[in-house]
Amino acid sequence: MTDRADEDWATARRQVLRDAAGVGVAVGTYGVSFGVLSTSTGLSVAQTAALSVLTFTGGSQFALLGVLGSGGTPVSGTLAALLLGSRNALYGLRMAPTLDVRGARRALAAHLVIDESTAMAVSRDDPRSARLAFWATGLAVFACWNVATLVGALGAEALGDPATLGLDAAVGAAFLALLWPRLRDRGAPVVALVAVAVALALTPLLSPGVPVLVAGLVAVTVGLSWPSVRLAAEGGAP
Repeated sequence: MTDRADEDWATARRQVLRDAAGVGVAVGTYGVSFGVLSTSTGLSVAQTAALSVLTFTGGSQFALLGVLGSGGTPVSGTLAALLLGSRNALYGLRMAPTLDVRGARRALAAHLVIDESTAMAVSRDDPRSARLAFWATGLAVFACWNVATLVGALGAEALGDPATLGLDAAVGAAFLALLWPRLRDRGAPVVALVAVAVALALTPLLSPGVPVLVAGLVAVTVGLSWPSVRLAAEGGAP
């Protein structure tokens, strides 16, 4: 019985590591775009690399670039990044009982709480497989993301101003790529459209970056209230 269990675990372990490596390469290489776009907004190679190492959440990093690229202040860009990255706190609450880590490992685990590591972990029924999936995916994405960021930043520096190649327009395309897979739920398009409408309406009135923050707060509010609204529309109890 023990030999059989060991064989099953070895098979499961290989599958988890293989999946984690695939996710790491697929997601991490997207850091090339971040490296290129970061230098196009005026950040140095060192600043770009530090941002990927210390922040390590792609959506928030692109949010910061989007605000800075449109003329916003670093403060408004940071607030936009924090707002978008706040979802990771909810992931952390979900993962804490599974990981059960203390001390320095707890800080490292918190840094690796991202969409991909959480998704890989929660898709496993076995706690041991879930923990392995979290750590393997988080470390794989972290390594690939930071190497790709550095490659993109150094390549952009060698090319000169990336804006001359039209790469500055890729910030919007990057956000669309991040958003598109999340529009499968029936309520997600409603939340997105409301946020877009608010941002467009406020853009002529407020300084760059502020409309993004307001739209983000509106999106959170609408998103949280959507289940109750849908139940009420369907005649159920909220």
